[in-house]
Amino acid sequence: MTSRVEHTDVGAYALGLLDDDDKAAFEEHLATCPPCAAELADLSGVAGALVGIGPLEDLGPPPSRGEAEVVDLMRRKRAADRRARRGTIVIGMAAAVTLVAGGLTIGTQLGDSGAPAVAASGQHNHLGPAEQFYADGTPVAGTGAAGVTGGLVIESKAWGTHAALKLSGVKGPLECELVSVSKSGQRRVMTGWAVPPAGYGVPGQPEPLYTHGGSPDPLEKIDHFEVVTSAGQKLLTVNV
Repeated sequence: MTSRVEHTDVGAYALGLLDDDDKAAFEEHLATCPPCAAELADLSGVAGALVGIGPLEDLGPPPSRGEAEVVDLMRRKRAADRRARRGTIVIGMAAAVTLVAGGLTIGTQLGDSGAPAVAASGQHNHLGPAEQFYADGTPVAGTGAAGVTGGLVIESKAWGTHAALKLSGVKGPLECELVSVSKSGQRRVMTGWAVPPAGYGVPGQPEPLYTHGGSPDPLEKIDHFEVVTSAGQKLLTVNV
């Protein structure tokens, strides 16, 4: 392999991003490098799907006049930009190969923000850890104060008990805690949070609150869970 040829040139070559000199040098190297040839064969199947992803616009030609140091700086910057561009292309192609190998869709519907709205597998990829755990589990519904609804997904752990909470029908400002209450009456704070004035799961703010926390008490020793405010008001009770 010559000093001007790199393994990362495989992705750039597959998409036709190499300049003529680099392309010729890489093709000469390709003839004697089975790993690069195999990688090129793997990438060729998805290159067409990535044709629309063009490289960043190249800098213009280096200045024809000026001090030698400036000319050298510009040349080195162009080389660095080219390497960074190739690295980005290779990463993108590797991701595409992974998606194709898993039978997933390469294209993803984008929202106005440009972030994927739905993962290729069909699952929503915007869920936080608590919401995902709650969505994947079997919720135990709680009994709430007026207008308050919610539930818990609970699991035993070697270290105690883990629970994810969904809570709706609360307005702020409030400070709340999720508490485990053992059969002996011992109370353990599992997590705490602040409810903003707009609240959660109410008109004007329909999204519920999701949060999770842990108790050192084993599940078999817990009698119930409570959501309480800092003023001592009980908002939700979940029996187990």
